[in-house]
Amino acid sequence: MSTAPRPQLVVMKFGGTSVEDAAAIRRTAAVVRSRRDKGLEAIVVVSAMAKVTDQLLAAAAAAGIGDKAGALALSARLRSRHLETAADLVKPPALSILLNHIQHDFDALDDLLRGIAAVGELTPRTTDLVVSFGERLSSQIVAAAFDANGLNGTHLDARLCVITDDSYGKAIPQEALIEQRMKQHALPLVEQGLTPVMGGFIASNEAGITTTLGRGGSDFSAALVGGALHAGAIEIWTDVNGIMTTDPRICPDALRVKTISFEEAAELAYFGAKVLHPATILPAVQKNIPVWVLNSRNAANEGTRISAVAPPCRSPFKSIAVKKKLTIVDIVASRMLMSHGYLKAVFDVFDKHKVAIDMVSTSEVSISVTVDTSDRLPLIAEDLSKIADVKYESNKALICLVGEDIRGHSGIAGKVFTAVEHVNVRMISQGASEINMSFMIEEDDAAEAIQSLHRTFFADPDANIFDLDARANTTGAPPVSASASVVVQ
Repeated sequence: MSTAPRPQLVVMKFGGTSVEDAAAIRRTAAVVRSRRDKGLEAIVVVSAMAKVTDQLLAAAAAAGIGDKAGALALSARLRSRHLETAADLVKPPALSILLNHIQHDFDALDDLLRGIAAVGELTPRTTDLVVSFGERLSSQIVAAAFDANGLNGTHLDARLCVITDDSYGKAIPQEALIEQRMKQHALPLVEQGLTPVMGGFIASNEAGITTTLGRGGSDFSAALVGGALHAGAIEIWTDVNGIMTTDPRICPDALRVKTISFEEAAELAYFGAKVLHPATILPAVQKNIPVWVLNSRNAANEGTRISAVAPPCRSPFKSIAVKKKLTIVDIVASRMLMSHGYLKAVFDVFDKHKVAIDMVSTSEVSISVTVDTSDRLPLIAEDLSKIADVKYESNKALICLVGEDIRGHSGIAGKVFTAVEHVNVRMISQGASEINMSFMIEEDDAAEAIQSLHRTFFADPDANIFDLDARANTTGAPPVSASASVVVQ
């Protein structure tokens, strides 16, 4: 079922730090008001309040080992936090209605935790139900706060609209059904002049059973909503000014990237940049919807625009990302000597254990791969030992340089590896992508390598692509947690 494009509609996603307390929610309301004052329609997607998902997972784990008291204590602290935040934002008589909803949800959560503790078993399906309470509660509080501030806020349970399969923990969206449900449930609210507020990350299957899209899935939710309604833009509001040339905790002179292509942003997202969930890009690419990464603590900042095509710049690279805590697995053929079917046999082992591979390097008789998990490696090594000799090394870091048409810059590899000649490079990858050059080094060498690369490639930045004032751009907000390619404000 198709939906006519709505260029005046903006889908705004706010992360956990943008709704972490009453002050943050007021800032969020001001940002949404700025869009409504420009005559735009808005659908808002919110994460759980900061740290709530972790605490819900801890409560579920405690219940799963029979620690009912510990689980309920965690729930009680969360109950107090949500009630206090609601009371700070909403006045009577609307407050009593909101408090009743919050109390009802926490009563249901406590009953669920008691049930888990009674049976002593925590399943993926039950885990999804427990963690769903974070977004369910935050979206109700934000909707009520919007309504109290004249924004016509209304709560819309995301589970009515975001439909997935039964893969609990990381469910796969059913996009045709999502488009149908958004047209059925969300569009009438927008057309009435209301501001629907949905929880990100949470969804349901066709039977109405709660599922989740996996950690970081609120970005994905926003993209699915924007794609379903052919929105004019998708805005990802975080606590950072956008995508940066690298992590400013490593390079204080990092610059904000003004504009970047979908492909470049997707590469950065996969290889360590936590500003965006990697899957966020796909629904936007499919509908050619621009994505903005913006700072709710510094709403005046232009952020980073992600679009189908970004203008070229003097530097071959836009950003440097790092992915840490990786392991290199060396697989040397012992008997089959790279015979027909050998590569398939190797990769089938990783597929069997559901372990994704980041980088691959091959020679005549050996294969080296990198993975970001180690708990399953003994089992993987046991299976691989039937066809090869296996060893693995942990504590590695993958450095990823992303930019358009890297192959078109002659001598670029020599310039990269001259910049990092003081560190030991274990693996190299370039040929698979025109926009990504990656290599593996020791984790302890990552900061030094990134600093050297940044000096080499961003000493003369292009003012059309990079924010030359980013080094001095501060908001006065306290430092926040960030990863590669984000600015810490």
